Amino acid sequence: MAYKFVDNYRERGARKKLVELLRSRGIEDENVLAAIGKVPRHFFFDETFWNQAYKDIAFPIGDGQTISQPYTVAYQSELLHIKKGDKVLEIGTGSGYQTCILMELGATVFTIERQENIYNRTIQVLPGMGYRPTFYCGDGSKGIAAHAPYDKIIVTAGAPMVPEILLKQLKIGGILVIPVGDEKTQKMVTVIRVSETDYDKIVLDTFRFVPLVGDQAW
Repeated sequence: MAYKFVDNYRERGARKKLVELLRSRGIEDENVLAAIGKVPRHFFFDETFWNQAYKDIAFPIGDGQTISQPYTVAYQSELLHIKKGDKVLEIGTGSGYQTCILMELGATVFTIERQENIYNRTIQVLPGMGYRPTFYCGDGSKGIAAHAPYDKIIVTAGAPMVPEILLKQLKIGGILVIPVGDEKTQKMVTVIRVSETDYDKIVLDTFRFVPLVGDQAW
């Protein structure tokens, strides 16, 4: 990975086209679209593959992981309804692209990554771009209880079920967005905590994520 932070008119133009594509695909939240338009996605790619950065595709980042498709990032971000100052737990830092989008939306982000190689890369890249979330390396399926409760929780890998431990780390009124299914395809699920013991669950569209690996997952 080459950490050359160069963002010129060509890349900015490509982001503008990406934003219009996402809008045409049904993303309506203008704050999410503005964040997509601001974060230089090519910074998360080796320079050799910069020509792939603004296509609406997932792309390998090593260790069996991918940088998520921009549509997927926008879709999950829109479901979270981020407000400035929201405390957000991100399960699966990955490349850090989703992390940056959350921070552009005004969130204070606590993010956890299981893969040590990816974690070590991302903690170098994001601060160099000016983004400084609170990083953790470990089993994200158990959340980060030390900073709970959270306004929002986003899971960026496919889980076999909604981990109970994550639900307990939500504030009342908080939102959890998580893909749930088998190891190949999942349904996006939104869970809203309405009281100490009650949750509203909404099952949405089909996606394909890498598996969430951990004590409370695969």
